Amino acid sequence: MKELTSAEIKLGLYERKIKEMEARIEELTDFIESASIPLHWVDENGYIIWANQAELDALGFTKEEYIGSSITDFHADAQVIEDILTKLTNNETLHNYPARLKCKDGSVKHVLISSNVLRKDGKFIHTRCFTRDITELALEMKRKERLLQELEESDTRIKMAISSTNMGTWEYTPASAGLYLSPEAISIIGFPKDYTVDYASFLKTVHPQDRTWVHQGLNASLNASENETYSAKFKIIRYHDLSERWIHLQGKIISGSVSTDKRFIGTILDITEAMAAEEKNARLIAIIDSSNDAIISMNLEGVITSWNTAAEEIFGFHQEEVAGLPAHFFLPADKQHQAIDLLQQVSRGEKVKQFETRMNTKENGTIDVSITLSPIKDSKGKLIGFSKIVRDITEKKEEEQRKNSFIAMVSHELKTPITAVAAYLQMVLQKAVKEQDSFYISMISRADIKMKKMTTMVQDFLNLTRLEESRLQVTRQQLELLPLIREVVEDGQFLTTRHTLNVIGCEDINVFADREKLGHVLINLLSNAIKYSPQGDYIFIKCEPLNGKVRVSVTDQGVGIKESDQKRIFERFYRVKNQQINAASGFGIGLYLVSEILSQHNSQIQLNSKEGVGSTFFFDLEIV
Repeated sequence: MKELTSAEIKLGLYERKIKEMEARIEELTDFIESASIPLHWVDENGYIIWANQAELDALGFTKEEYIGSSITDFHADAQVIEDILTKLTNNETLHNYPARLKCKDGSVKHVLISSNVLRKDGKFIHTRCFTRDITELALEMKRKERLLQELEESDTRIKMAISSTNMGTWEYTPASAGLYLSPEAISIIGFPKDYTVDYASFLKTVHPQDRTWVHQGLNASLNASENETYSAKFKIIRYHDLSERWIHLQGKIISGSVSTDKRFIGTILDITEAMAAEEKNARLIAIIDSSNDAIISMNLEGVITSWNTAAEEIFGFHQEEVAGLPAHFFLPADKQHQAIDLLQQVSRGEKVKQFETRMNTKENGTIDVSITLSPIKDSKGKLIGFSKIVRDITEKKEEEQRKNSFIAMVSHELKTPITAVAAYLQMVLQKAVKEQDSFYISMISRADIKMKKMTTMVQDFLNLTRLEESRLQVTRQQLELLPLIREVVEDGQFLTTRHTLNVIGCEDINVFADREKLGHVLINLLSNAIKYSPQGDYIFIKCEPLNGKVRVSVTDQGVGIKESDQKRIFERFYRVKNQQINAASGFGIGLYLVSEILSQHNSQIQLNSKEGVGSTFFFDLEIV
């Protein structure tokens, strides 16, 4: 077996990393579209240009009703959205900005909005908005406020009201450093049930990097009005297991008869999962924006809804220029049907990976690309759109063309001397036979076999080059199958003394095929059967009439092929790795050519194989 060069090893590692990256990108793309946190983009004019399914589900609108509308149409407070847009236009970043959004069913949701603006060369491109639904918390806070207002003169009744809620609650009196935590709050922070909690012990659980500002923020809030709410997100180190968690602390000042009677009453929530989700979404957005591949999303009609920075660099269009255009817009006229075919294929649940075609750029040029197309589904598994990853492979194609040209040149240069040497060997062999010199007959016969192998290899390379340049000519005509098979078997028997070659059921069968190319298919299959059954034994070439066709099969009793290799064995330059056949020569193009030649005969090479038992390669041809 030919040893791999370092370049080939590096290429293999590189290709594997690329595939792993593509798979990761595919997973990440599906993740952002299916993320549980609502996301949307708004352009500089205040119009929504993209939203994920979580955003649509939260408000109850369809994409058609939501995307393209003014964001002001969905805010319950005009002054709030005006302030948000002003801050974003001034390049400010929003963190948990409270707002109220109108739902399709007429209800209103309380949310926290975190957003900033994507700018390119100082130009406003679109906002990046994360929306968190805090309706239940807001309603709970309002309910608590009503209860506290009604019961603030009675500590007992206040504590009863607090204990009736489903969230952790707390009460802090700064003057005495007294702290009350509800059982839910104690559980969140990780204190034992019988632990005596005070403000100092609580502050010790706050993460060291957050401890100072949390303490200062609470004290500073003492000067706030009763209508203002204290809100802080920070990390704690849980008391009992030392695990890090994120909590959201909210509170309100309640004043007593004197200033020293001021106290905080509020809620505490564990938001670790939400913070992790936000971080993952932010990381996903960063990965998509930094990808070297174009990442494009489309709706069910194949209309482009978004694409990343790499897409802008590859095709020369900004997202605003292509949003709303059909996917086939970038395909040459003679290839536009491919877009529809690919979308239908993915809709049926089939995979489209590394489909190669050509696409147009803004500068009226065309580039070679590899396309991977994936479905986008909502949380219920319903298909809602498509994502497309496009890789520019123009340089790769040019390199392949240079390589093919080199192979063709070398093969042509080798063909003439090989033909001459083969002729000389035949002449010498005839002389040796005439003189009945058994030694020279044996040596020259072996040399002739090696020469035929070289001739086949050169012919394979020439056919490969012609195939990739669309110059492989197939001229089909009626021919009798048995004489061709016998000729192939006769040549094949020269390659082995360990195997018995058997022809079964091929009499009186005529097919419509290119004799030379079909012979090439049979020679490749037979030589592989000999090569990959090193222990010898029987090889069968069988013809079986089947519904107006003949099934031609070549069966060996060799090492067999494992399932993972069966999926790729017909790829160009792919070779099976098996310690039992390490010495087998070849470049991995024989079965690729077999597959391509048969496809031009409206047929397909197929395989049944089991490791340690053997393999059967077969194909069908129409009987005439």
